[in-house]
Amino acid sequence: MVGRAGGGAAVGDSPRFPRIIGGVFGISPMTTVQITISDALAKEAAAEGLLEPGSIEAILRERLAAARIAKMQATRQKLAAAGTSPMTAEEIEAEIQAYRAERRRAAGA
Repeated sequence: MVGRAGGGAAVGDSPRFPRIIGGVFGISPMTTVQITISDALAKEAAAEGLLEPGSIEAILRERLAAARIAKMQATRQKLAAAGTSPMTAEEIEAEIQAYRAERRRAAGA
C-alpha cells in the first residue's frame, strides 16, 4: 500500500498548499509504504537493520540503479545487433541545431 505520510491531501491538492516542485529546502515530499511479509522474514530483516527507513531507501535506490543499468545495457545490445554506428559529436550537434531551428519555426508560425 502506498500513501502520503500523515494521510490527508497531498501538498498541491488544494489552493492553500500549492505544489512546490522539488520539495521544501531540498526535502522531497514523502510517501508511506506498507508491506506484508512473514514474521520470520521481518524479524531477521529487523535484526540486520534492514527495516530502518534509511536502509529501505538505500535498497530501493540500489535496485533502481541496477534496473536502469540493465535497461541501458539491453538498449546497447539492441543497437549493436541492429548494426547502427554511434553518432559523432558533429552529427549530434547537427541534430540539436535542426531541432532548435524547427522549434523556432513552430514558435514563429
